Amino acid sequence: MPHGLKKPENMQYEEAITELEQIVLHLEAGDLPLEDALKQFERGIALSRSNNQKLQHAQQQVSILMQNDVQAPLQSFEE
Repeated sequence: MPHGLKKPENMQYEEAITELEQIVLHLEAGDLPLEDALKQFERGIALSRSNNQKLQHAQQQVSILMQNDVQAPLQSFEE
């Protein structure tokens, strides 16, 4: 990993998406040497996998919260 880049798992979801978009633009431009293009592609895959894990974790949290909420007794709202 090049110096100065955060590990994908330490990045915010949105931050990783922004970097991934930049990588795609660089790769689509086609002006990178093969070795650099491969490094960028590898970084993009790592960012994508990390974000997929974050999404799965968030989905699990929402599912758990929804299950807990359904089982909670209803209470009247009073001001």
